[in-house]
Amino acid sequence: MFQDLTRQRRTDQCSKIKRDLIHKEAKIGGKIFGKTAKNIRREFFCLDRHTWVWHEEWTDVFGKRQVVTTRYSMRPEGIIKAHNSEHYQKVGQEEATNLIQAASVYLKRVQAELY
Repeated sequence: MFQDLTRQRRTDQCSKIKRDLIHKEAKIGGKIFGKTAKNIRREFFCLDRHTWVWHEEWTDVFGKRQVVTTRYSMRPEGIIKAHNSEHYQKVGQEEATNLIQAASVYLKRVQAELY
């Protein structure tokens, strides 16, 4: 029983560390596209080996909170994306090139600024 509790604590600690690192990476990633207005939160990060996420939140002119999340999935047949968990669609060549360039800058910045 004690070993199970210790193992669970370690698992919880590792999960928290991973979430904290992803959050820090996402902040760095959000800055590679330039400055945003004060009321906009932008994040860009690598979730796992095959998944990149672009996330923005802001309050519109009517005071309503807006959220857009785009999830990019790297597949052998190409890159596909989904906005706000809608259906995946294949990205065009220009968007794929831009994503690959952004990912490269992200990796360099995260390595230099965080690790």
